[in-house]
Amino acid sequence: MIPETSYAKSGDVNIAYQVVGEGPIDLVFVSGWVSHVEFAWEDPRQARFLNRLASFSRLLLFDKRGVGLSDRVPVNQLPILEERIGDVRAVMDAAGSERAALFGVSEGGAMSALFAATHPERTLALVLYGAFARAGARMISSEEFEASLREIEDGWPDSIDPAVPAPSLSGDEGYRQWWRAFLRHAASPGAAVALHRMNSQIDVCAVLPAIHVPTLVLYRKDARFGHGAAAWRAAGDDLMTPADEAAVIGARVEGSRVMELPGGDHLPWVGDADSVLGEVEEFLTGVRRGPEPNRVLATILFTDIIESTQTAARVGDERWRDLVERHNAVVRRQLERFGGREIDTAGDGFLASFDGPATGIRCAGAIADSVTALGLQIRAGLHTGECELIDGKLAGIAVHIAARVAALASPGEVLVSGTVRDLVVGSRMSFRDHGLHALKGVPGEWRIFAVEEGAQV
Repeated sequence: MIPETSYAKSGDVNIAYQVVGEGPIDLVFVSGWVSHVEFAWEDPRQARFLNRLASFSRLLLFDKRGVGLSDRVPVNQLPILEERIGDVRAVMDAAGSERAALFGVSEGGAMSALFAATHPERTLALVLYGAFARAGARMISSEEFEASLREIEDGWPDSIDPAVPAPSLSGDEGYRQWWRAFLRHAASPGAAVALHRMNSQIDVCAVLPAIHVPTLVLYRKDARFGHGAAAWRAAGDDLMTPADEAAVIGARVEGSRVMELPGGDHLPWVGDADSVLGEVEEFLTGVRRGPEPNRVLATILFTDIIESTQTAARVGDERWRDLVERHNAVVRRQLERFGGREIDTAGDGFLASFDGPATGIRCAGAIADSVTALGLQIRAGLHTGECELIDGKLAGIAVHIAARVAALASPGEVLVSGTVRDLVVGSRMSFRDHGLHALKGVPGEWRIFAVEEGAQV
């Protein structure tokens, strides 16, 4: 789900922003070079990262002026840092945030540092990741830099290799395609070049001693890349920002905490993002919960209307739509009755999950009995296994097994895997051996059982 985008007025410029989560503290996420607040959510890694931040904060996201969904400005009038921190203030005002922590990434780190020094009364804390205080520290001549700008503009967006900010994904073709589309939406070639030129002149070293809010400085260091990397890639580490920059910031911000994390990815949501998130959460809240669980044991139920195509042809489209709506209402009532969770519905079938197999079996039997009043019959199949949690949905081999079990059922029949039968041993339920079956796409043979009629209640 892409959060709703709103606009804050900063002078004459409209700044696109989003508010996500309802945590006890406000957290402003200040991105690097270019951004797009809506397109970012189409990358599952970034979406997971942002959702985790929003799980312990009220997260404020925004596109800086000139990029993303914010007003584009003439490339020869791109803002200085002072104007950009005015955009942060405008977003906070529009979102009703009196005081917030700032999380600055890459170039956004310098911008966040300047805001913290200038507006301590509005800054709870400062988190800097892969940030630099002095862009001029990069090992590159002016001739090489100008040549790199020409390459960026002439080949945009393909001129920016995603392997530089995210080397761990260098072989991921899907990510490369998303990256290309993201850059194209985030900035024009001229804006990208102008911003890169402006960022190359950033030096906030003199500002750092004026920061008096709690500050956490995070950086990644991967020994595989060594030091002395060619051209603008900088000296080793995350290939974008030298690790020495973290030491520069830490030495100048009194009381700051500097932490080295393993890895070579410049983007915080790529690689071991959980380490970054854990440190940020603990620093801001005092609690480190760890990553959200992404696997869960569940009983999966599939149901399907028998001979739906033939029935639709016999009764006509209008009558069939009415039958399907009434069928869906019956299924949902039974799911609510037995504590089931609707995961998905497509056409004439339901996918649901239960905490335990016994309630799943009882619900399947109740659905089979209830739909007969509509002149319909269903088949149902259940399996209990470990499932993956992806954006609130369940996936994995356990879901496929339940679907294959359901496909074996006859009209009005509820079939279960041997796993389900074994887990309800000792109950009043009884089963009939349905034999060994090879389930399409699932290794091995599976013992299947039919729930005896009347034994599921």
